[in-house]
Amino acid sequence: MQLPYVADRRSYDDAADLMARFGANAGYEAASLANRSLDVGNHITFCHWRQIERLIVLLACNQPVGTVH
Repeated sequence: MQLPYVADRRSYDDAADLMARFGANAGYEAASLANRSLDVGNHITFCHWRQIERLIVLLACNQPVGTVH
């Protein structure tokens, strides 16, 4: 699994908002927002929503991910 890059608090807020509004479909909504951004040529917003999609998967996981010390 590719771990997301979390640039700022907005990333968590966007992920939490999508999870609250769309539940299990939040990742699909983030992917849709990313594709919409790409369609209009906004590559920065595309990257943001792609990372949000990965963050949602990580936040929905009930087990530790990555190295556990």
